[in-house]
Amino acid sequence: MLNQFFKLSLDVNNGALVGLVIGSLIAMAICMTLTRSSSKVMMNEGRRLNDAMGSVTILPQLLASLGVVFTAAKVGELIAGGITHVIPEHSLFLLVLANCLGMAMFTIIMGNSFAAFPVIATGVLAPLIIKPFGANPAMVAIITLTAGASGTLITPMAANFNILPAALLNMKDQYGVIKFQLPYALTIWAAHVVLMWLMIRWF
Repeated sequence: MLNQFFKLSLDVNNGALVGLVIGSLIAMAICMTLTRSSSKVMMNEGRRLNDAMGSVTILPQLLASLGVVFTAAKVGELIAGGITHVIPEHSLFLLVLANCLGMAMFTIIMGNSFAAFPVIATGVLAPLIIKPFGANPAMVAIITLTAGASGTLITPMAANFNILPAALLNMKDQYGVIKFQLPYALTIWAAHVVLMWLMIRWF
């Protein structure tokens, strides 16, 4: 994939955006084929859905910007300072627990794990887990990021995931989606804690 980017003189840093565009085009083609509709119908339905969502459509971008602000303000370092006062520096399991809990809590506050990740990664993950224990950065980073996703499942701040579907489906309880997802989110989060602890010990 990287070779294709170089051949086309594309910036590899924009790989996610290029993949999003390609995936969107493929999805559009499949939808038009399955529904036998025209591109005009597709655009009109897309506009209708966007109108129904309203300002919620830009919420992820705003929350991601908030994550950058928190990182610049060194909020992660403040959290790390509090953790080191409570948890012994050689207690791997408790540090992993604090890392995943902090990631989930910040995701609940911000509504987006991508916004919370730089705060936790720079303040907690790197200085308290990666450097002292020599953990594989890529491995622990992806586990931390997806641990935060469990927080996305249970926060109204992730309105595009949890509040909007309830409104579009005319659910009586606007928090019905969150209540349904809560036990699954807690199970996924706990599994991430155990998985990260075991992966660091084994690898």
